Amino acid sequence: MIDLQTQERIKEAADIVDVVSEFVTLRRSGSGFKGLCPFHNERTPSFHVNRAKGIFMCFGCHKGGDATKFIMEHEQMSYPEALKWLAKRYGIEVKERELTDDERRQENERESMYIVNEWAAGYFNNILKNDPDGIAIGKQYFRSRGFRDDTIEKFKLGFAPVKSGIMSEEALSKGYKKEFLVKTGLCYQRDDGTLYDRFCGRVIFPWFSVSGKICAFGGRVLDSRTKGVNQKYVNSPESDIYHKDHQLYGLFQAKRAIAKEDCVYMVEGYADVISMYQCGIENVVANSGTALSTHQIRTLHRFTSNIILLYDGDEAGIHAALRGTDMLLSEGMNVKIVLFPDNDDPDSYARKHTADQFRQFINDNQTDFITFKAHVLLRGQTDPHKRSEAVSSIVHSIAVIPDQIMRATYIRDATALTGLPEQTLISTMNQFIYANKNGNRNRNEDENNVTTTSASQPRLLQPLSHDKQAAKVEMMLIQLVIRHGGEIIYQDLEPDEDGRTTISVAQFIEWNFSSDGLEFSVPLYNRILHEASEHCYDDNFDSGKYFTNHEDPEISQLAIQMSMDKFFLSDSIQSSRQEMSIRVKTEHLVLDFRMHWVEQHLKDLRHEMLLSTGNEKRSNELVAEIQKMTTIRNNIAKLLGNNIIV
Repeated sequence: MIDLQTQERIKEAADIVDVVSEFVTLRRSGSGFKGLCPFHNERTPSFHVNRAKGIFMCFGCHKGGDATKFIMEHEQMSYPEALKWLAKRYGIEVKERELTDDERRQENERESMYIVNEWAAGYFNNILKNDPDGIAIGKQYFRSRGFRDDTIEKFKLGFAPVKSGIMSEEALSKGYKKEFLVKTGLCYQRDDGTLYDRFCGRVIFPWFSVSGKICAFGGRVLDSRTKGVNQKYVNSPESDIYHKDHQLYGLFQAKRAIAKEDCVYMVEGYADVISMYQCGIENVVANSGTALSTHQIRTLHRFTSNIILLYDGDEAGIHAALRGTDMLLSEGMNVKIVLFPDNDDPDSYARKHTADQFRQFINDNQTDFITFKAHVLLRGQTDPHKRSEAVSSIVHSIAVIPDQIMRATYIRDATALTGLPEQTLISTMNQFIYANKNGNRNRNEDENNVTTTSASQPRLLQPLSHDKQAAKVEMMLIQLVIRHGGEIIYQDLEPDEDGRTTISVAQFIEWNFSSDGLEFSVPLYNRILHEASEHCYDDNFDSGKYFTNHEDPEISQLAIQMSMDKFFLSDSIQSSRQEMSIRVKTEHLVLDFRMHWVEQHLKDLRHEMLLSTGNEKRSNELVAEIQKMTTIRNNIAKLLGNNIIV
């Protein structure tokens, strides 16, 4: 258990921008930063980070919190695990009491699997450097690929002993449990209960998660067994910590360079990544021969929108390039493609050239997806039916692009490449778009009819008023309470019955409401107002900090949203009050609230008037009430500086 003092040290040391930047490319926006949300799919950034307040907030999925909360959400960690992650990053020593045997059994299974993998990576790396077989077989192989020692250490490359059982015996002797050796896929368990090492006799390529944890391994067999074998490479199986369609090889090492260059190179294999990295081109990842998944693309999209696919120039390479293009385009990525000449691939080319030469080759040979697709599908094609299929495939790729201007640009390019009328291509594209929308609507019909309201991801609470302007006023008032509820706006007053001579923002609003029996239409707003008013005389009461750290997750999430500079109200409403003092703003918003309440009451009275035909007594009462409310409304209008409403 981490003591409270250490917890506070960790939280004070954690820079929210620094922490989030490990996983999301942030760009300055006003006084804060923004980027693509890592918790849901989006093409326009709605994820905001405020360094001064130490919080993040997504206005799309409504997740928010401090640095600890971000790590908990992103890495699926418990609170103590997230604190340890931050402590390690900022060099803070964490002293914990020794766990009991019972507590150790209950330790998080995922963390246990990561621990086993971390040990295994170190073990394989040590065998590579110090074991005779590791040096003679494993290191010799890496030397033949031109990998330097510093590169081997950077990617934690290793070698598994040739004889099965050596690794698992060593792990068990160190106290690691058979259960996790099997669950991570490091070993198989035979029917008799003995273990068989999955990667024996192979060079090892560890897979790192985005945060740097080792989640899996790839192993390559080296000797004559590679000839004619079906499985030259063996990878860890799916597990609680490894899903092959989620991970990209090399992303942990590449993420900073990707953000800096605003571009990522996609290659096919481990050696391609490592050779390019060693060559000096660090913004490179691999999907290792599997089809690109939506999750992988969205992970990359957090760091950049620009991707260059680097593939061999053979049929397999061309097929791989075509296979992933539409999915990348549909996720809003800008796609370029480079095919290498015969007998070359990114690995071999990087070993023969400098980084500048490599980049020059890419600049000279990259093509956009439509030119590439037209060249591949239409080259030498004279059969009308096959040409029609090829053009349809090109137009279908254009149709999945979410940006209308980009679609229009590519349609013009397609017109020039195919020689077909632009209107024909536009008509075909619109048919694809319509079909795609209907398909998505049918697949997501149930999801679209459900509103997420879980405590972990609550939607912003909306006032019940049908008047949008009135609803905005309510939200602005409660935002004022959360941000400035404890600030004094009246002082040196006559002492009240409790001897108080000041009034805070929250107290002024609550007093104003209670005098006429008014309240917010959202019950949670009323609770927040009441709590803020009650705590105003606490020493050093900070309403923003109090509510963002509130024990009720619904209140804390709402407070985090309303603490961000980017709010959900119209720019015109916000800008009209930016220059106001807190006192003037409070008074003005309370008057706005009263005005909308009176106007709604007048609507209700007039509606009842229509229904009271024939009841003279009730009609007279309603006329008198309408006149009274009209007078009140006109008086409020004068105070607000508006024309008197007749």
